Amino acid sequence: MANLKDYFSLVKFAHTAFALPFALIGYTLGVQAAGFNPWVLVGVLACMVFARNAAMGFNRLVDRKFDAKNPRTATREIPAGKITVRAATWFVVLNALAFMGVAALFNPLTGMLSPVVLVVLLGYSYTKRFTALCHLVLGLGLAIAPSAAYIAVTGTLVMTPVWLSVLVLTWVAGFDIIYALQDTGFDRDEKLHSIPAALGVRGALAVSLLLHVLSVVMVVVVGARLGHTLLYWVGAAVFLALLVYQHVVVRPNNLSKIGAMFGLTNGVASIVYAIFVIASLLTA
Repeated sequence: MANLKDYFSLVKFAHTAFALPFALIGYTLGVQAAGFNPWVLVGVLACMVFARNAAMGFNRLVDRKFDAKNPRTATREIPAGKITVRAATWFVVLNALAFMGVAALFNPLTGMLSPVVLVVLLGYSYTKRFTALCHLVLGLGLAIAPSAAYIAVTGTLVMTPVWLSVLVLTWVAGFDIIYALQDTGFDRDEKLHSIPAALGVRGALAVSLLLHVLSVVMVVVVGARLGHTLLYWVGAAVFLALLVYQHVVVRPNNLSKIGAMFGLTNGVASIVYAIFVIASLLTA
């Protein structure tokens, strides 16, 4: 029988560090516009957890047969038999319902948009079956976080959280392409679509670099909109340095650095950036 640790592993809960910090930036921007309500903060955090649980649980469900064939993923909870298909299905359904239920409590707009968010988050799991642009869909799923958090607080949307969403989209899609290099051969064998499978290692790294150049542009755009505070640029410098680091250590002839440490690098980048952005907002 599955235990709590198995479910944490199923959804890769540590990877919440990719989107949650940006959601908190969006939340802080919303607070500056509409005021602080502790229950909204609790709700935003709950929605992030429920949405991630539903999305990752669903991804593991629909990909379980592919995961079982891939040596890198064969030990995941469903193909390894630690969590049954039935249990995983209930896990997804309950988290999806909880997400929509909490989202409906914020304001009418979040209630109306929550099913759309779920369509994007869950729909991503099927995209590798028909398009190499799946990385952009994953990026879009995480990019919703800062704009959604702002809407939860204010009931409206302005451009600064939207630019943050574009930053998340390009950043996540870029590093997901690098991460997918580990499965290039498997994707081709199984007729799954990805940028590495379509363009090869060098082509994939070039697309990833282009997306991260766009991320740099978005960091500058957000900084300009927030007033060029020193704290902001300290956090931005760390974030950008970690972006550069990824492209330095991952080379066409050396993919050995891709793995757990690669995920940690991006998680640290997100957290550090958010800490400094929020500090700059609170001290401006």
